[in-house]
Amino acid sequence: MSSNTDQSVISETLVTGALLTLRITVDDLSGPEIAALLTDHLTDMAAQSPAESMHALDLTALRRPEITFWSGWDGDTLAGCAALKQLDDEHAEIKSMRTAATHRRRGIAAMLLRHLIAEARHRGYRQLSLETGTVEFFAPAQKLYAAHGFEYCPPFGDYQLDPYCTFMTRTL
Repeated sequence: MSSNTDQSVISETLVTGALLTLRITVDDLSGPEIAALLTDHLTDMAAQSPAESMHALDLTALRRPEITFWSGWDGDTLAGCAALKQLDDEHAEIKSMRTAATHRRRGIAAMLLRHLIAEARHRGYRQLSLETGTVEFFAPAQKLYAAHGFEYCPPFGDYQLDPYCTFMTRTL
């Protein structure tokens, strides 16, 4: 989703965490910081899952009109990102959750996830789902999602059963 000045100001949210204040704003995916973070994300995902089981999106795929992408900033430093993909009028999917290496274990992912849940509710979605991996690398993500009310579920949307994929959902 491209971003203009009005859209960024309207979409900007301040979330205060225990260790920092995170400014979350709609991002047009044009900055070098976000490109580098997403390159790291795709590299890590490719190292953990076979290509046919990897569902992380690149910059081009994240620019689709059904996807809204946010970046989270700690001052002038990119701390993380997350996206919502509309599946239908009542169901959205979380995509591209990533915390920058410099900000891990500081609550960034939880702040971004709370933002996504609030935004999904605001948009009137009744269900929020996600796909993540099954190997140990993804255990912290699964724990985070479970702590925020997500439960394991069968594949949704266009996903198929896959030994490298875990599916989770929650009602809003």
